Amino acid sequence: MSAIAQKLGGLFGGVRHGPPRSARPRAGVLARNATAPGRVQAFDQALLWVTVALLAFGLVMVYSASIAMPDNPKFSRYAHTYFLTRHAFFMAIAFVAALITFQVPVATWEKAAPWLFVASLLLLVVVLIPYVGKGVNGARRWISFGFMSFQPSELAKFAVLLYAADYMVRKMDVKERFFRAVLPMAAAVAMVGVLLLAEPDMGAFMVIAVIAMGILFLGGVNARMFFLIAAVMVVAFGLMIALSDWRRERIFAYLDPWSEKHALGKGYQLSHSLIAIGRGEIFGVGLGGSVEKLHWLPEAHTDFLLAVIGEEFGLVGVLAVIGLFLWITRRIMHIGRQAIALDRVFAGLVAQGVGIWMGFQAFINMGVNLGALPTKGLTLPLMSYGGSAILMNLVALAVVLRIDYENRALMRGGRA
Repeated sequence: MSAIAQKLGGLFGGVRHGPPRSARPRAGVLARNATAPGRVQAFDQALLWVTVALLAFGLVMVYSASIAMPDNPKFSRYAHTYFLTRHAFFMAIAFVAALITFQVPVATWEKAAPWLFVASLLLLVVVLIPYVGKGVNGARRWISFGFMSFQPSELAKFAVLLYAADYMVRKMDVKERFFRAVLPMAAAVAMVGVLLLAEPDMGAFMVIAVIAMGILFLGGVNARMFFLIAAVMVVAFGLMIALSDWRRERIFAYLDPWSEKHALGKGYQLSHSLIAIGRGEIFGVGLGGSVEKLHWLPEAHTDFLLAVIGEEFGLVGVLAVIGLFLWITRRIMHIGRQAIALDRVFAGLVAQGVGIWMGFQAFINMGVNLGALPTKGLTLPLMSYGGSAILMNLVALAVVLRIDYENRALMRGGRA
């Protein structure tokens, strides 16, 4: 394992650093590393291996959840390995993109943040154009590029994250003033929200809003302002639900999925997800033994992958997935705090924003699968089937690994 890790370290740009040039007393973490061995890890290998573990387990479960889909007349022209090979192809593209992303210095992302935000807005507009945006199940969220369909909302999550971090760095001197610090960022998120709700994709808007709010809070915005923003967001989402008949029906179905009215309607997915998890009990029915994936549970390979994991691996499998996401979120947040301790505020906020993104989206998906939250169309990061989601997840994690790489270089007396 160590030999493989060293090879990966070289692939990601590992270097051999000499002794530190100086021990900076204001950053205790530098002093603690002064006595470390001459050769240090170039990046956080534990974070890489946990990510690989989630990707590999996700690939196995996507195959298990989709293997029976060609039996459905809708997918009769597909081979039983269609979704497996497509998902593996997406992962290969994402891995190459992550390798390229890792080579980009964090300072370059800081300069590109506003332009990337503008580009994501343009793509969110383009996807709404008839015959350009691809519609699936009544939602227009994808742009087809032939070999894969790209979802601009996934890029928007990453772009808003970078823009919010860059924005907070630029507004540090006025972060206590609502109209100069918070209002412009709120307007930017509102623009993204309007475009996402036109698709519609309320789930992605929720994730983006939480990412932006989290970065504002971590960036030092006054607590009273933060809670005011939070209250406004809660009221806004409440109004969206109250003014939309089908969203309101989803809430009622969530509250009583077993009723005669909802069991075959809006509560169908939730009820079958709960049946799948209930069948799994403690240790599950075994890999490949799920019954619910046999055309009972819709979207078993995307939004409800955790339900299939629960059925085939039981409570043990679900707790293992929860534990891995908890660890990965905590580790990313630690890398962010480390960057801020080294006076790299933009890098620290970006890393913590990725942690919020991964943690919150996984929390929502798990909550939906377990019946703790209303049904929402959000995939499980790193695991669910989907090209653009896997691509942007790995790009975001590559940026975090780059931040950690630069942190370690600085702590050894090198340069970022």
